[in-house]
Amino acid sequence: MNHYIYTPLSEPIPISVQVWPEGTTPLVSTSTLSYNHKPFIRDCLDGILMQKTTFPIRIVVFDVCSTDGTREIVMEYKAKYPNLFVTVLLPQNTYGKPERREALKPYFEARGVAKYIALCEGDDYWINPLKLQKQVGFLEKKTDYSMSMHNALRLKRNGGKETIMKPT
Repeated sequence: MNHYIYTPLSEPIPISVQVWPEGTTPLVSTSTLSYNHKPFIRDCLDGILMQKTTFPIRIVVFDVCSTDGTREIVMEYKAKYPNLFVTVLLPQNTYGKPERREALKPYFEARGVAKYIALCEGDDYWINPLKLQKQVGFLEKKTDYSMSMHNALRLKRNGGKETIMKPT
């Protein structure tokens, strides 16, 4: 069983400037799958990095052999924030292949050390800097809940928006 031992910060600050002792287990792992998401991946990673929390975070990105420059962008972020990022970069695309399950193991292991996993696909992004703080706060108080969610919008190419998820 994992132990999530850390002293919470007195107030939420951006995870990009947090400093935790070596070996601190993250309370939350973000989980990003990417494949040829070059037009979107910076917004995705910046939305994660702008999160303000009182607890440690790990950013886990799994790239399925992107060919459009996505991988290079992910590596740029890892180089800038080496203590936050864990990247799993496949040498070949395993989508739809039997070896996919085996290829995903390091990704699942990297994110599985945290108590909570927050999904954000490579072509999605978060706009509320307190998203994780609010969701973890809720889950820590409501221990009979196993997940939380928030509104989601689909941005259309013509500039319109469509609500695709709305919690009750």
